[in-house]
Amino acid sequence: NLTPLGRLEKYAFSENVFNRQIVARGLLDVLREFSDNENDFISVMETVARMSEDGEPTVRAELMEQVPNIAMFLHESQPNFPAAFSRYLVPIVVHYLTDPNNQVRKTSQAALLVLLEQGLICKGDMETKVCPVLLDLTEPSSDDDYKIEAVAIMCKLVTMLSKETVEQLLERFCELCSDARLFQVRKVCAANFGEFCSIVGRDATEKLLMSKFFDLCSDSLWGIRKACADCFMIVSNSTSPEVRRTKLSPLFSSLISDQSRWVRQAAFQSLGRFISTFANPSSTGLYFKEDGTLLEVPTCPSDRLGHKHKPTAKHTHCHRTTLESSNGPTVRPSHTPINQDGRSTPSLESMSRGNSGSDSTHTPPQNQHEGQALNNNNLPPTNNKNKETEQTDQNFNSFLYWRPPLVDISQELEMLKDQGPRTRTEGEKEEEEVVVSSLDPATCSQIQKVLDCLQSHMDDPDLLNVNRAFVRGNQLLLSLLLRAAAMAMIVTSLNHSCPPPSLLQNVIPQQLLDQYLSMTDPAQAQTVDTEIAKHCAFSLPGVALTLGRQNWHCLKDTYETLATDVQWKVRRTLAFSIHDLALILGDQLTAADLVPIFNGFLKDLDEVRIGVLKHLYDFLKLLHAENRREYLYQLQEFMVTDNSRNWRFRYQLAEQLILIMELYSHDDVYNYLRQIALTLCSDKVSEVRWISYQLVVEILQKMYACGAHELGLNFSNELIARFCHCPKWVGRQAFAFICQVRTHIEDCMPMDQFAQHLLPSLLSLSLDPVANVRVLVAKALRQSVMEKGKDWALLSTQEYGSCMRCFMLLRKSRME
Repeated sequence: NLTPLGRLEKYAFSENVFNRQIVARGLLDVLREFSDNENDFISVMETVARMSEDGEPTVRAELMEQVPNIAMFLHESQPNFPAAFSRYLVPIVVHYLTDPNNQVRKTSQAALLVLLEQGLICKGDMETKVCPVLLDLTEPSSDDDYKIEAVAIMCKLVTMLSKETVEQLLERFCELCSDARLFQVRKVCAANFGEFCSIVGRDATEKLLMSKFFDLCSDSLWGIRKACADCFMIVSNSTSPEVRRTKLSPLFSSLISDQSRWVRQAAFQSLGRFISTFANPSSTGLYFKEDGTLLEVPTCPSDRLGHKHKPTAKHTHCHRTTLESSNGPTVRPSHTPINQDGRSTPSLESMSRGNSGSDSTHTPPQNQHEGQALNNNNLPPTNNKNKETEQTDQNFNSFLYWRPPLVDISQELEMLKDQGPRTRTEGEKEEEEVVVSSLDPATCSQIQKVLDCLQSHMDDPDLLNVNRAFVRGNQLLLSLLLRAAAMAMIVTSLNHSCPPPSLLQNVIPQQLLDQYLSMTDPAQAQTVDTEIAKHCAFSLPGVALTLGRQNWHCLKDTYETLATDVQWKVRRTLAFSIHDLALILGDQLTAADLVPIFNGFLKDLDEVRIGVLKHLYDFLKLLHAENRREYLYQLQEFMVTDNSRNWRFRYQLAEQLILIMELYSHDDVYNYLRQIALTLCSDKVSEVRWISYQLVVEILQKMYACGAHELGLNFSNELIARFCHCPKWVGRQAFAFICQVRTHIEDCMPMDQFAQHLLPSLLSLSLDPVANVRVLVAKALRQSVMEKGKDWALLSTQEYGSCMRCFMLLRKSRME
């Protein structure tokens, strides 16, 4: 005799725990039943509030699990949802954050995060109800478990709070980062440090959080330092380039050389990602989306004479287009000549004299100042020497022969011109003897060999012609310079830690690049991580994008080493990203350095080949037409796999063939792709066959779109012979499906060609003994004849009757 609300009251507060659990589990259904009556709805919500005070932890946990579902229901159905939710449910969630039972607290924390993600808690409730509780939970006198749990929630809240509230949480977060008593608290802060930095912004990160991050990176516990290494990239993204280079780079180097192997392992895994934060899209012309897709910068600023920025690859293309399309003669500024590698480097003239009026091509000096210098040095210019110098300068490439600017010593030479040879004092002799005596015999022997080698060139006329006055005027100074050069050469050869000039660059700190290149060292796999080479390969496109194509020589040897690594996982990682690297490097470097490696991947294991195959179109479209055509002969090799049951390999091949069809002429498609498509249409796996039928239709469209009607007719006849007359019903079904797919592709095949060549064969299948074939025939006729508005007068009596029988079959099979 109890009312529904009476039954709810009875079982919600029953002495049986099981009954109370059932009521908590079914609260959503109860609310749906009473949602039409506002008074009953308020009574149910008050009952829920009373149930939240149940003494049994399982009942409280069950109730909290239903709160997100109840909140979603109220949000969708109740107009006064914000008031009801804020009055009844939010206090329950906040109260359970301090529940003594661990399961109840974990459930309330999960519910709170769900409510935040769905945007169901208003800003006022978070600032007045949630945040004060979190601040209380993170007090120094609070329970340790509460502190650890509250830090993760704080990081989720800051995006939805006011500036004043965020500052309060930020101050508390900084205190927790310095908690000297509980390492668990510091570890949670370190794990969430990157997310907190990305939320509060650059200014707060550099002013308040950076010092705390330095302390955490030098913490005595390796687990905290490892957590810092894991989030290093996010922290770096929240800082300025200057702080990133001057402060974070040395800090990261300390983590790379940490005494703990686990810290070093995490640091090496984050090294490539940290280097990628130095990338500048305005200089590289490319950027990575959040899903990992590499795209070009959409805008291309107009090139102006006198603009002093370094043009990117895309900017370089626009710059050249502007120069070539101009009607009148255009003078390119000498301080930004464009090299073949797409880099802007200073010319020789501008480095030696700072002349901004010379052309970008390197020509021999011909001004008055240089003529006076030549006359003073008793070196009259000759036509043969000028021609030879001009030819040499035209072949000069700063990418291959880079050196720092030469020092202008013309004034010093003028001062020393009138001075005679200077004798060394006794002090200088003793100092030189001390320096020489401090060297070991082996070093002295090497120095003497270098000096003897250099002495043989002292009488070289070419060397004398460079600066005869300098040699004659100050032989002692020349000797000292030669000795210093010899010492530098020997010290460099003996000290294996100066990188070679081919690995020098100025985009990122050199130490970071050296540490990244060391990841291919076999010793690192033994002392740091057995999969360190895989992490190096994974982050290589990001590092290459950061350095730019002008610094590809720094990574070339490392990439070739990874491409020949004994672990197939390393080669697989490179195969999946070689198309991105090709986009970064451009067509010239791709043809020279990536195509040989790409060819090697084609002959590798299936686990490696699938990476190449998945992005085959993306890679081939970056090649020149003559290089791209060479791969037509190798496409057939993808049909052979190590495991014949690997049907997804053939499915991926069919998908890529549909895309790469636009890269080749209709003759190449007919001669090379046609046979592969027909073979895939007979595959044992149905998924491969269905995608192959679409490939066949795309080939037909290619033929007729290019005006190759004869090739299209030959291909149609081949489809009829192979499939329409196939003794197996699967082949006949394939022909009907091909005719059906043809209707979904615009301008695939002219209607008159279809009616003349394919329609009769299609109608012949209307009497097929297999029902599956007849059903597809009916679908194809409906879509190609009825929906396309085919003129029925063009059909013969037999064709008309066949079509009617097909439509009757379609109606009988209830396909309409």
